[in-house]
Amino acid sequence: MAKMEAKLGMIFDSVGNFFSGNDHLPWCDRDIIAGCEREIAEAEKQSSDELMKECLLRLSWALVHSRQPEDVQRGIAMLEASLPGTSKPIQQREKLYLLAIGYYRSGDYSRSRDLVERCLMIAPDWRQAVTLRKTIEDRITKDGVIGIGIAATAVGLIAGGIAAAVTRRK
Repeated sequence: MAKMEAKLGMIFDSVGNFFSGNDHLPWCDRDIIAGCEREIAEAEKQSSDELMKECLLRLSWALVHSRQPEDVQRGIAMLEASLPGTSKPIQQREKLYLLAIGYYRSGDYSRSRDLVERCLMIAPDWRQAVTLRKTIEDRITKDGVIGIGIAATAVGLIAGGIAAAVTRRK
């Protein structure tokens, strides 16, 4: 009996996760973003390019992990602007990954998947990117299943309405 309850619990949890959209990506709050912005102000005073780049990357990370859509868009814009000047593969990988998260959070799953694939070309075994790719694919599948369900319901309602109209005419 306990085994059966445990199995049912696992089934309900997996169905609940499917429909709730749990993606296991961390979130960031406004306090962390404000702290990153203070770090940038301090780095400007020190005139250190390397420190400034590190601070900007931390701010970009915080922004794309924010719950606020405007923060996510700001993070995407910062990363897009800095990517062309990035020559080191590890920095490029990091920025591509963060961009993929930003686009995922903004609902552009196709663009997010493309970016994570570019990231995996640089580092094929990078676990974070592999996990993000799976999260994106799961989300695309979930949205497709929900879309099919909505379409099927609409077709059923239309067919039911036509059947009711035909029945009334007879």
